[in-house]
Amino acid sequence: MYPSKNKLKKLDAYKNGVFQASFGGNGYMDYHLYKKQFGQKYANEKRKNYKLRHESDRHIKYRNGKLTAGYLSDQILW
Repeated sequence: MYPSKNKLKKLDAYKNGVFQASFGGNGYMDYHLYKKQFGQKYANEKRKNYKLRHESDRHIKYRNGKLTAGYLSDQILW
């Protein structure tokens, strides 16, 4: 993972040196930021809501041979 080259995203993912996806909206908090700022209980509630909201896309690991942004966000940011 590297900081994203896309100013609207947090991270860029590469696999074996090949770009996979940019993910994580810049300007939005993720689990780790919620936990640091508001504590474990609040972060867990936000995580639960995120996972429910993104249930349809967070389990799709590959699309067109590349890792998906939804899967990466779920696994790394949440």
